[in-house]
Amino acid sequence: MHEMSLCEGIREVIEEQARIHAIGQVRRVRVELGRFAGVEKPALEFAFDVVMRGTVAEGATLEMIDLPGRAMCFDCMAEVEIAGRLDPCPRCGGGKLLPKGGDEMRIKDLEVA
Repeated sequence: MHEMSLCEGIREVIEEQARIHAIGQVRRVRVELGRFAGVEKPALEFAFDVVMRGTVAEGATLEMIDLPGRAMCFDCMAEVEIAGRLDPCPRCGGGKLLPKGGDEMRIKDLEVA
């Protein structure tokens, strides 16, 4: 379950920011997840609760924001949203697509007390 290691990385960022900004408690963590990031949301929620125990983020809410898959179509030269990596262009039906996004995972912001 790589979601556990993802949450350990989130914890490191939170702890670093807590030190820098003298944060006493984190109430909410908003994370952006790309459609193709390969993250299982229920596993991420479970791992988040486990990994945040004993930290400034213990008891914090994890909010996941879905980001669409995006690609550049070389047939119509448009950047389009795609549901699957191998899907054709939804605009022109072309098959020459270069993925441009949807595999990211990043902390968007923290709500602190």
